[in-house]
Amino acid sequence: MTMSAAITGVGMSDIGRKTGRPAMIHLAEAARRALDCAGLTRDDIDGICTYPGKADNSPGMSPLGTGEVRNALGLKTRWHSAVPDGPAQMAPIMVAAMAVATGQARHVLCFRALTESSSQTATRRASIPGAGRARLGGWYSYLVPANAMSASNWAGWMATRYCHEFGMTREHLGMVATGQRAFAQHNPSAVMQAPLTMEDYLGARMISSPLGLFDCDVPIDGACVVIVSAADAARDCARTPLTIEALGSALGSQETWDQRADLTTMGAHDACADLWSRTDMKPADVDVLALYDGFSIFVPYWLEAFGFCGHGEAKDFIADGHIGPGGRFPVNTGGGQLSGGRLHGFGLLHEACTQLWGQGGGRQVADAKTAVCGMGGGFIAGAMLLRRD
Repeated sequence: MTMSAAITGVGMSDIGRKTGRPAMIHLAEAARRALDCAGLTRDDIDGICTYPGKADNSPGMSPLGTGEVRNALGLKTRWHSAVPDGPAQMAPIMVAAMAVATGQARHVLCFRALTESSSQTATRRASIPGAGRARLGGWYSYLVPANAMSASNWAGWMATRYCHEFGMTREHLGMVATGQRAFAQHNPSAVMQAPLTMEDYLGARMISSPLGLFDCDVPIDGACVVIVSAADAARDCARTPLTIEALGSALGSQETWDQRADLTTMGAHDACADLWSRTDMKPADVDVLALYDGFSIFVPYWLEAFGFCGHGEAKDFIADGHIGPGGRFPVNTGGGQLSGGRLHGFGLLHEACTQLWGQGGGRQVADAKTAVCGMGGGFIAGAMLLRRD
C-alpha cells in the first residue's frame, strides 16, 4: 500500500574529518541545500524530526536536538519528534511519513548531525558504550565485561558465524569495500577517494576478526537533511516527488546483538519481510540499493534480507559482480559509509534520492526509477522502498 508521503528534498553539508566546525553550522548548510532542492523556504516547513535526539552517550554522536535546530533555523512548526527507540536510523523518516499522511504536518524536515571525528579525545572515544561514564546498564553490561567494547566486536561475531556457515571469505567482504571505493571516486563528497585494491584491503590492520580496517565505516563531521512531504503538497515542489511505496519496521527477536536465534540473520530480515508484505513490487523491480554498511558484513545480510539472493548466497552474488559499478543491483553508489563517511544511514538515503533524480554524475545508474534503503545493524532495522513516477 503506497503511503501518502514523498521525499521532496535532500541536502548534505560539506562533510569531512576533524573539520572543527560546529554541528549547527553543518546542519544549517544541509538544511539550506535541502530546501533549495525541494524549492521550499523555511516558512513551508511545519514539522521537524530527528534520530535519536540530543544525546551525550558517545562523543559527537548526536549533538543537536529538535528544539535548538528549530530555533536556529527560525522554523514555526506544529509537529516535532525525536525517536531514540525505533526502527534504527530510519525511524524519523518513517515517523515523518506518518505525520504528513495523517495531516499533522505538510513538510517535515528530518535531520541527522554528527561531529564524531572532531569530538573524540584520548579518554572519550566515539562508538564505545558508556565512554567516559562510571557505570554501564542494559545489554551493554553483558557485552563489555566480555571485552566486546564496540559494535566492531559484535559485528565480528556475526561475521565469524556467517563465514563458518556459508564459506564467505575476507575476499568477498573485500569486494564490498573495493566496489564502494570505486563508486566513491566519482562522488566529490566522499571522504575516502583514493583507489583501494584488494591487496590494500587484505593488508590493512585487523580490527575485530574477521573485520579489518576497511570493513569499518568512517567517522566524520557532517549533517544530512531529508524533507518528507504530504503527497498533495509534494506536487508543488521543485523536483519530481519520490513516493514512499512501502516501509518495513518489524522486530522479531530479542533486543540484543548476541541472542538472536540465527546469527546469520539480523533485524533487517524482519523489516524487509514486513516491507514486501505491503507492496506488489518485487526485488527484481529495484534499480538502486542503499544498504547500511556500518561494517562490510552488513551488506550481504541486507542483500539476503531484501531478497536479492537466497540465504547464504550473498558471497556468490557479490562475486558475480552484481553490486559494484556496472552491476545489475548497484549498492551504495556514493561510496556508502565505508568510503563516503558515516552519517548513520542518512547519507545512504541522500544518495538513493540523488540517483532517482538523475543527479549522480559519473556514478549515475541509467534510468533509475526505484530504490530500496535499509538502515540498521544487529537486532533493529528500518526498510524503505522509493519510486519515481
